[in-house]
Amino acid sequence: MADAPSAITDPTTRMFAADQASRRLGIELLEHGEGTAVLRMTVTASMVNGHGTAHGGYLFLFADTAFACACNSHGPVTVASGADVTFVAPAREGDVLTATAREITRFGRSGIYDVSVVRGETVIAEFRGRSRSVRSKEFEEPQ
Repeated sequence: MADAPSAITDPTTRMFAADQASRRLGIELLEHGEGTAVLRMTVTASMVNGHGTAHGGYLFLFADTAFACACNSHGPVTVASGADVTFVAPAREGDVLTATAREITRFGRSGIYDVSVVRGETVIAEFRGRSRSVRSKEFEEPQ
């Protein structure tokens, strides 16, 4: 990405540009809008567990990244206050997955978001994230 994260004004694009963990796994931000995001990830050999399927931690991380992109679309720094995932079907090396996040509701500084992770038409996982917008001082590094 040519622009430095601090030079980007869109909050979702700026946050994703600074997300080294997700970007180093090859996750791509395809689309985003108010309370929504669509991302893509290919399952690599290093993401496969001892059963030959995608490790649940990588699937959770992928869905969590889509959740983060959707809940940060409104502008204030927003973090997860909790999340859970239901694994529906296995993914394997070489599978191209899409995560689609959508806002269910926002109330005060909190929100609820659902993320579906699919391979084509097959649902791989369903994720529900709970968000909390933080005050700028809460997000500053300790002195």
